Amino acid sequence: MREFPPRLPDQPIFYPVLTEAYAVQIARDWNVQASGSGFVTRFEVLKSFLDGYRVEHAGSRAHLEYWIPAEDLPQFNKAIVGEIVVTAAFGKIAESTT
Repeated sequence: MREFPPRLPDQPIFYPVLTEAYAVQIARDWNVQASGSGFVTRFEVLKSFLDGYRVEHAGSRAHLEYWIPAEDLPQFNKAIVGEIVVTAAFGKIAESTT
């Protein structure tokens, strides 16, 4: 993958997280419960793009993320360097591949 899909109407923010541990927590503990599966991705984004946004704390100090407005997602996608790689899968998808 080279870009993220547009946000749904009820998703005004895209929030890439800063650590793999936080991404795993979201995918495994929240997304599986909400939708049956969750994925962790890894990708690089140009610092020059991210410099326009603050790092936000979403709960604890370990929960760091950027809040990218949905209308800025096309520019975010253009700032991705290389590919988006799935590094972990949880829930129904993970169970079917084992």
